[in-house]
Amino acid sequence: MHKQSDQVPEFAIIGHPNEGKSSVLSTLAEDDSVRVSSKPGETVKCQPFPVVIDGKEIIRFIDTPGFQNPRKTLEWMQAYTGDEIELIPAYIEAHKDNPAFRDDCELLGPVAAGAGVIFVADGSRPVRNVDRAEMEILRLTGAPRMAILNSKENETGFLENWHVAFRKHFNSTRLFNSAKATYVQRIELLESLKSMDQQWEPALRKVVQSFTANWQARTRQTVAIMLEFFEEVLPYSETLACTPDKEVEARVKVRERFEQHVAKKEQAAQKAIRRLFKHNIFNVSLPQQSILQEDLFSERTWEFLGLSDKQVIMAGAMGGAAVGAGVDLAAGGITFGVFSTLGGVIGAIGTAMKGKKWLGDLHLLGMKVGGDQVRIGPVTNVQLVYILLDRFFLFYSHVTNWAHGRRDYTSAEIDGSTTRAGVTTLWSREQRAVAERFFKKITAGSLSEEDDVLKEFKELLEWQLKRLSEATQHLS
Repeated sequence: MHKQSDQVPEFAIIGHPNEGKSSVLSTLAEDDSVRVSSKPGETVKCQPFPVVIDGKEIIRFIDTPGFQNPRKTLEWMQAYTGDEIELIPAYIEAHKDNPAFRDDCELLGPVAAGAGVIFVADGSRPVRNVDRAEMEILRLTGAPRMAILNSKENETGFLENWHVAFRKHFNSTRLFNSAKATYVQRIELLESLKSMDQQWEPALRKVVQSFTANWQARTRQTVAIMLEFFEEVLPYSETLACTPDKEVEARVKVRERFEQHVAKKEQAAQKAIRRLFKHNIFNVSLPQQSILQEDLFSERTWEFLGLSDKQVIMAGAMGGAAVGAGVDLAAGGITFGVFSTLGGVIGAIGTAMKGKKWLGDLHLLGMKVGGDQVRIGPVTNVQLVYILLDRFFLFYSHVTNWAHGRRDYTSAEIDGSTTRAGVTTLWSREQRAVAERFFKKITAGSLSEEDDVLKEFKELLEWQLKRLSEATQHLS
């Protein structure tokens, strides 16, 4: 009945509606197309959810109906006197034409074919007699089996009773919050499946190795998306012809075009990252309080940092000169590299200057006015790199830690919205120097694929993404 090591490991996910069965399946399979419903009888047929990496199926999870008639099923199995190996096929054959046992036959079909069992229960409620009947049925199948206590809430009063019941019926048990499971916790759960049966160990070891390698590949792809974004934004420039009496109008126009360009490219990059981590059906909603909800060029994001008008003005006035001198920008109590937006910088400078908003444009956007034309870009201040990097890091943390089985979009997220500093504020002087060298090269149009500056910047971004993942797993 057991799978051989050279076959794709297959697991039937079994449990009651509204107890986390579908959420566990969705998170394990990294598939947000799994239907999550609190109504019994929604699933009537087994449905496979394969996990494919590099075009090859490496593991398969099967969504199953709930038990329909567990007490009578258990009675039949306890009275069975035939060959134990034929218990499940004999049961299915005896009941396949009886509508009262339709779901029971359907869910036991994969088990008869050699699938392992993952039984999911809600640990916030007490153990019932019907649960014991279902667990005993699964024990009698002889299939490798694990029990998952889906800890949806902080209610722990019944956990010990569940653990006692599980120890009697399963090879291993795990606590697992499918709504908040991180990537590392998902890997740990897959690792624990190896303890179900020794025959499964070689195949499951390959599964875990594939998952780990795939995550590293996604990190590199995320960096590639970020680099493509910077290549399309930082060197951007546009010149608009104008007459002296139309100068102000021209300034507004080129600036609006730049704002729209950056916003469009950032949205496209975020969409690509979301797709990379397989959030395809359900949009990963950002919480209303998130600074990422703000338009790229809103004033709120700069004010979010709590900077005074004086500090904002100093940021615009000192930026270009300080970067040119290669010094660390921390003048007047300003902390740079924050995850405010470009618009926060520009908009707040304009407000602080009481109409003299071109100071921000001159020092941050590289706007030049003269003769019969207005030109914007390339960007002249490295602070834009830090601002946009921190927005990417914040989005990456949010997307990679949104469990695929989660559907409660109104809850607070892992977001960092109450923090008043961005990730890059923690970078060392050497790390900031790497970013500044990249900025100078790319805005000068002299960056090539073979450039050591690009290699250093890639390594820095990969290091930071890895640190973000590790930090979140630790907090979980």
